[in-house]
Formats: sequence, C-alpha cells, structure tokens
Amino acid sequence: ESGINGLLGTIASKCTSDKAEMRRESCWAMELVITERKHLADFYEEIPIIIRECINRLNDDSPEVLKANHKALSALSANVPAEELVNHVEYMRNLIATMVSDARRRKGGVGDGEFFLPGFNMPKGLEPLLPIYQRGILYGVPSIREASAAGLGEVINLTANKFLAGPLIIKMTGPLLRVVGDRNPSNVKIAILKTLGLILVKGGPALRAFVPQFQTTFVKALSDPSRQVRVEAIGALGLLMPLSTRVDPLLKELVSGSLGKVAAASDSVGVVAVQTATLEALSVVLRDGGKKAKAADSIPSALVVGKELMEHTDEAVREAAAKVVASSSNLLGVDSAKDFIQENVLDGEGSSDIRHGRACVIRRLLSADVASGLDEDTVSDLLDLCLNYIEDDKISVKDAGCVAVGAVVGRCADPTAALRNIETQLLAIMENTKERLETHQALAKGLCLAMTIADRSDNVSFFGVKLLNACLKLAMSGAQRVQFAYNDVLYLALHVAEGEEGLN
Repeated sequence: ESGINGLLGTIASKCTSDKAEMRRESCWAMELVITERKHLADFYEEIPIIIRECINRLNDDSPEVLKANHKALSALSANVPAEELVNHVEYMRNLIATMVSDARRRKGGVGDGEFFLPGFNMPKGLEPLLPIYQRGILYGVPSIREASAAGLGEVINLTANKFLAGPLIIKMTGPLLRVVGDRNPSNVKIAILKTLGLILVKGGPALRAFVPQFQTTFVKALSDPSRQVRVEAIGALGLLMPLSTRVDPLLKELVSGSLGKVAAASDSVGVVAVQTATLEALSVVLRDGGKKAKAADSIPSALVVGKELMEHTDEAVREAAAKVVASSSNLLGVDSAKDFIQENVLDGEGSSDIRHGRACVIRRLLSADVASGLDEDTVSDLLDLCLNYIEDDKISVKDAGCVAVGAVVGRCADPTAALRNIETQLLAIMENTKERLETHQALAKGLCLAMTIADRSDNVSFFGVKLLNACLKLAMSGAQRVQFAYNDVLYLALHVAEGEEGLN
C-alpha cells in the first residue's frame, strides 16, 4: 500500500505542472491506476487526493487536459462504489467553492458575474459526478443528503444550459422528487427545493412531463413546519409557471388552502402560517401564470379570497391577502380594480385590523401595472386616506400607511406636486427624533416606491431640498437600520446606478 500511496502522491505532484502535456499525462496516469487496481481497492485512502486533483483540473485552460481529467473522473466514478465516494461529497463542495471563488476574484475574472466551469461545459461534463450526488440524495444520512442536493445545485449553476440537455436534466430530477417528500430535516428539504428550482430554470421544456410531480411537491411543502421550506416552495411554484399548461386546478387548490380548508401537515404548524404561505403562493401563481387560466371563476375566486382575508386578525395573512388582491386585479383589469377600491378600501372606518389590511391593499394595488389606469379622483381619495393612516395611533396601520403613501404619490397625475403637498406630514415623521425605527424604515420604503413608480428623470427635483436634506440626515442616523433604509432612498434619488453622470 505504501507503494501505491507513493505513486499517487508523485502523480498528484505533477498535476499542477506549468506544462499542459505533463498535466494531461498525470490525469491519464491517475485514470490508469484507478482502472488497473479497482479489484485490489488499495488506493481508497488516497481518494481525497485523487478528488482534489481532478476537481482542480476542472478549471484548466487546456482542452486536452480537460478531456484527460474527464476520463480520470469517469474512471473514479465507474470503479469505486458510489457509497464510498459519497462520503467525500462535502469535501468536493468545498474544493469546487474555493476554486470558483479564486477564478472569480483573480485578475481578469468575472467577479460576481456568470461563471461556467470549463470541465462541466463539455459533452457529458457533469456525468462523472452524477452517480455520487444521486447516491447521496437517495440513500445518504441527512447531512449527506443535504450536501448532495446542495452540491448538485452548485454544479448545475456552473454549467451552461446547452450542456444540460434533456436526458441529463431528467436524470437529475428523478431522485430529488423521489426523496423530497420523505421525513427529512428542514435543511435537507430546503437544499432539495433550491436545487429543484434551479433545475426548472435550466431545464426548460424538457421537464414538462414532470410538471404534475413538481406541482404536488411544492404545494405539499407549503404546509411544512419550517418557514424557509415554505418560502422555497413559493418561489419554486413561480418558476414552474412557464412550463405549466393547466393552471386552473392549481389556483382552485390554492384558493381552498388560503381559506384554511386544507389541514396543516403537522401539529406544530399553525393554520395561520399555512394560510399565509398559501396566499403568498397564490399571488405568485397569479402573477407568473394567471394569464393561462381558462375557467371563468379562477381569477375572481382568488380576488374574493383576497377581499375576505385582507381583514383577517393576523397581520401576515392580511399582507399576503393584499398581494393576492393586486395580482388578481392586474388580471381582471382597471374597472375591476376601481370597483374593488370603491367598495372595499375607501371607507376609512373600521377596526385597526381592517385599516391595516386596507393600507396593505393600497400599497400592493397601486404598485401593480393596473393602477396606471385609475382616474385622478380615485387616486386623490386614496392619498387622503393614506394621510390619515400615517397619523394613526395603531403602529401597524401607521407603518403600512407610510409605505402605501409612496405608491399613491407615484400614481398621481403630477407626482411632484403631490409630494410637495404632503411634504409637511412626511417631515413631521422624519424629523421626529422619538419616532420608532420601524416607522422610519417604512417611510423610506414608501419614498423608494414613489420614485420607482413615478419614474422621474430628475429625482432630486422630484424630492425637493427639504425632503432630501431630511433623508441625508436620517442616512447619517445612529441607528444602522435607519441608515441602510435611507441609503436606499438616496441611491435612487441621486441616480447612483448611472455613475458619475447620474450624480451630476
């Protein structure tokens, strides 16, 4: 064994040679050792060294070295049992992450831009690693499952779409869908759902046959005890919409779940948490796939749910319901949106829960494209209502009103004049040293919304000197959260994204 260890050590030392021919021959020698001594299995202690050198060669600049390295990796995968190799999955992840980080940050690197690893971007480039990840996903202990699912997602991210052709992406999908429903810890489910989402982005039409399984998986995850699992499921449903052709049954299921008619999967998951996640998913499906709905009642039924739950006793449910109202109204058109506002929003009376729900609806509905068609009188009435909300004695209403007022200002016929008219009320909050940090953050968010929706060419003139000075003062506040919030405002106000030209 000392002989084989010494031999592999010598081969490994040549893998980093400056000469491409030497690196190629070293990869060939590595392949030869693995193939010829597979029955003796006397090199298993040196597998970490083999993996290290093969992984590092994935970013080689010589096509010949890449081909030789691919053969060495293929030999390792074919001749060493996957149950042995799977123990090195976390090590492989770390090696790939370090190598990619170095490649991004070195001189001439892409930084945070898109980066594809040369060793994966060749015919069958990913295939040597697939059996290792599949074994870990299907049969590994929880820590191995998590590392395998996350690792698979990472290598997919480093591979261009054209090298993830139909059969290959399908081969990756099966094991993930098979185990995601098992009794896995939440961190394993999160890793699997993230990778499934990435596969949806990369796989495209090749995955159309899997849409029902994806859909069932993601909807089931909406009632998971872990909040992060629910969040990943919501995002994944949005990614599924471009492939989905039958949206109506999904909308019907989500509408039912939003009303609390679907029991939580675990006693530890509150009905409210599941309702909130289902409402969030409903708004995403309406936004990304609502135009595919064919049944006459699909979108109106979603709007009815939003209307009912915008007055719910739970704050998170009200906020999610507001998103559903906005997504539904965007599909139903401006007349429906105007009717909804007149009938369900422009009555300032009601409990604090009702006022908060209405403020959330104003913010979401006025941020939607459909709001561009609202008449001046309706927008003016909404602005008056928001001015009442920002002075409300209930904290949740006040904060929601601070965000909503920005959306309304952005939709006014003359946003600059509208902002000038309410400047006094805004400054009263911004200059109040005793005001809550959350209220300052909410108003900053509202100001960002106003600029984004109004889309003025000169935001400095739009803001005016007084408001801009107040923003500058808050950006230098002693509270970090307030600083960050108003840094975002100044970033937009001063057109920083446009560089020196914007600042001038």
